[in-house]
Amino acid sequence: MAIPKRNIRGVQNIRTISGRVDQSFHPYRAYLKIGCLEMEKARRGAERASATHRVKLIDERFREIEAEKAALLQNLGERNGGTPTTDAKGAEPKTGLRRGKGGFKIRY
Repeated sequence: MAIPKRNIRGVQNIRTISGRVDQSFHPYRAYLKIGCLEMEKARRGAERASATHRVKLIDERFREIEAEKAALLQNLGERNGGTPTTDAKGAEPKTGLRRGKGGFKIRY
């Protein structure tokens, strides 16, 4: 006796509704989407305000650093009797770095 031929079905043959387009318009979905967008806009606005505040604080600190640096350089210039960037001979001060063929070496 012959075995009857059956159609073997797999996962690919299962019907779903995932690909169908919903023909009816649901206003509540549009309002929900608008609400979500407004919440995101509010979050981003707060984020932007915080970032702007942080940038202002950083700029203020830069100004403080430059003022303190200028005061220290002026103090050094008055103490040495000349400009702090050059020594008595007019040469650049030594930084402790030696330059040669083998990269750089730090002298302690």
